[in-house]
Parts: sequence; C-alpha cells; structure tokens
Amino acid sequence: MSSFISLNGIQKSFKDETVIKNVDLAIPRGQLFGLLGPSGSGKTTLVKIIIGLLNPTKGTVHIDNQTMPSLKLMQEIGYMAQSDALYSELTAKENLQFFASIYGIPKKKQKQRIQEVAKIVDLTDHLDKTLEHYSGGMKRRMSLAVALLHQPKLLILDEPTVGIDPVLRASIWQDLKKLQQQGTTIIVTTHVMDEAEKCDNLAMLRDGYVIAQGSPEQLIEKSNTETLEEAFLHYGKITYE
Repeated sequence: MSSFISLNGIQKSFKDETVIKNVDLAIPRGQLFGLLGPSGSGKTTLVKIIIGLLNPTKGTVHIDNQTMPSLKLMQEIGYMAQSDALYSELTAKENLQFFASIYGIPKKKQKQRIQEVAKIVDLTDHLDKTLEHYSGGMKRRMSLAVALLHQPKLLILDEPTVGIDPVLRASIWQDLKKLQQQGTTIIVTTHVMDEAEKCDNLAMLRDGYVIAQGSPEQLIEKSNTETLEEAFLHYGKITYE
C-alpha cells in the first residue's frame, strides 16, 4: 500500500547550518502520527516542509501522490502553528468567519462549521469576545478551531496543547481521535511523552535526525526499556556514540 505522505532524503539548510538531515518518512492515510523531540530538534521545520511553507534543500515530499508544494493540496491541509496567527481586535466569531471565507466555505455552511469547531475547542460561550481578552490557552484553542474549519483531509498540529489545562488537553485528544476515525490523517509535534504515547506511530527527532521510528510499543520493546522517555534516551545514545 502506497503511503499518503512520503518524505525522501529531506535535508534543510539555513546558510551554513543544516537543521534537517536526510529524513525519510512514510505515513499511511488515516494515521495519527507523532513527531517527538525536544525544542530545536527540527520538528517545526519538518512540518513546514511537509505542507510546502518551506522548500527542502534536498529531497522530495509527496502527499497523495502529488509533489509538494501544491496550491491545490495546501487548501486541503489544516495547519496549526506554534504561534497564533489571529486578529486580536476581532471577536472569535469574526476571526472564524474571516478564515472560513479564505477557505472558500459557502456562507450557508459557515455558521454551522463555526458552531461545530467552537464546540470542539470549548469556546461556544466566548465567540463574541475580542481575542485581546482571550488567555493564551484560549488563543491556542482558537488556532485549533481555525485549522479544523474546512474539514481538512490532513491536519498538522505543531505543539497544539502548549498552555492548555490538563482537562481540556484530554478533551482535545479525544476529538483528534474522533477526527482520525472519520478518515483525517493527523500529524502532531510534541515533546510530551504521554501525548506521544497516544499516537499510532512516531518519528523521534534529535538535532535534525530521525533517530527511531515505530509505534510507541515497538520503540519501547526494541530498546528494551520500560517507558517512552527511556526509549528516546536509548536511541539518542546509540545515534551519538
């Protein structure tokens, strides 16, 4: 079975620094895939290459057998960046209406989709507030709502639950699982081990290298460790010996 997303020999350099080093990945359709690694490991750069915001220095990215970047495919991708690209002077509803128009969602359907995504991120009672009165956690939830608006077939979330309380974090992960069950392919970057354990498969990143790939259970078993954190330390040690 061909992969929905494939990365072949991806490298990315900025001036004299290479931040992504010969990465190969194959992600099946409908999978919840995690990129696990500490800050500075290359996770954000890699997802930007996947969706076409950055061009690789070497290598190719294909999504659904199409070479990226592709304007047509980018319209079918939901992307939640680490920084919130929102308009503070507008209300949450006005923000969502603006992005719904950009996504080309028909006006008749916009109201329904805004209510649906607001419910997912628990912002239904706050839609008429301007974002300048939102907390950091509420803005993260708004960014997730924007990424979900157009019902993308590929959803990429860069550290989606940073600054969100544990109860809502658990709720968001439940909703991600529901989206996956509906056929959405999801890529999540994280440095949090208990979130990584919720993924079907992982690529562990360190200093731009993929040091290990597999399901959380496989990674723990192959490293002869008891936790995912111990497994990450094990594979990192092998890579740098």
